[in-house]
Amino acid sequence: MTTPSEMTTQQQQENPPSTDPRRVAIASFSGTAIEWYDFFIFGTAAALVFNTAFFPDLDPVAGTLASFATFGVAFFARPVGAIVFGHFGDRIGRKTMLVLSLLIMGIATVSIGFIPTYDDIGIMAPILLVIARVLQGFAVGGEWGGAVLMAVEHAPPRKRAFYGSFPQAGVPAGLVLSTGAFLLVELMPEAEMMAWGWRIPFWASGLLVIVGLYIRMKIVESPEFQQVKDEDRVTKFPIVEVFKTQTPAFFVGLFTQAVSLVPFYLVTVFMLSYGPDEMGISRQVLLLTLLLACVLDLFTVPLASIWADRIGPRKMLIFGSIYMAIIAYPVLLLFATANTVLVMLGMILVITIGHAVTYSAVAGYVSALFPAAVRYTGAAFAYQMGGMVFSSTAPFLATAIAAATQGEWALALYIILACAITVIALTVPKAAKVRHH
Repeated sequence: MTTPSEMTTQQQQENPPSTDPRRVAIASFSGTAIEWYDFFIFGTAAALVFNTAFFPDLDPVAGTLASFATFGVAFFARPVGAIVFGHFGDRIGRKTMLVLSLLIMGIATVSIGFIPTYDDIGIMAPILLVIARVLQGFAVGGEWGGAVLMAVEHAPPRKRAFYGSFPQAGVPAGLVLSTGAFLLVELMPEAEMMAWGWRIPFWASGLLVIVGLYIRMKIVESPEFQQVKDEDRVTKFPIVEVFKTQTPAFFVGLFTQAVSLVPFYLVTVFMLSYGPDEMGISRQVLLLTLLLACVLDLFTVPLASIWADRIGPRKMLIFGSIYMAIIAYPVLLLFATANTVLVMLGMILVITIGHAVTYSAVAGYVSALFPAAVRYTGAAFAYQMGGMVFSSTAPFLATAIAAATQGEWALALYIILACAITVIALTVPKAAKVRHH
């Protein structure tokens, strides 16, 4: 009689998990897209719904700030997730952590769809919302490092930026899914959409997570991590080792991301509130142009990564920073026209071009900063701390800046400052010594 373990072994021999870098990259992309769908639908709902559903007693500006604050708390949980998932990812393996992060994200997201509003249960409503958002942040904190390393560490030489761009492309893919979901519910009557229709995208996450888990179970462990295990080089406390020997690399990785994160979250989160309220752009136009720009971004991210492999991700990031600084003010003027075609052009300049050029190089560059034994912890923690410093604050700071100045020029200066931070980080000695494999 065949035992269960023998049956599992037989099934693995007949249908072994894939070691093909292309399939691993696709698996990383699909899971990352689903996790970021979960993450971004919260941001869209925060801009469109949560201020009235969970903070109805506040005036409109205060309600929007409170709504964006709940959006931002996830970014404070992301570094914690990076440390926890990184610890076990550097000790047990990348694949197991990827499966776990996707499962936690799915549970948190579906739960948000069932939280009663403030009118139903009072103060407990925003408290439950914050708890679920913290779980989302914790899960996504472990997602990026594992997905990127699985793609990069399976990649052939001189193609790490290209394969690392697949999980990066999962970000605009998740945004496409989340924006598309809210475009559909926006077709509902306003009263029904605000009452319960906004919950549908959160419930839909359950089906997407099942698909993602199935795909991720079909890939094998990273060969570089397997080599670390075989050579008995597993680090007992990876986060301690990172700060003992890799502190400069950590800060370079953190500040490098300002250029890709600040403009992206200004356009994808802040503008969904500011555009309709202050510029006269309809929500449907913003969501549709954002959707189209992100669809194009799915293709421009891997295309830009090919260039990054040729010239090196560091040079690519410097070029992207200069480009983003140049277009910052013109793009905001395009949005201020409220003209659909010009808004679409602004979205393309920031997301389809600017985000692709900068974000496509981040995975290969940040992962190369750290040795394999602590790469999950180091890269994930640097990336998620970058998210906490630059992404979480972007919608909140932009709202405060806009309210205080009433001018696009101040928002443009905010973007230019982010570009300058990245360029400075990339010119320090540690950054210049990173080898492009």
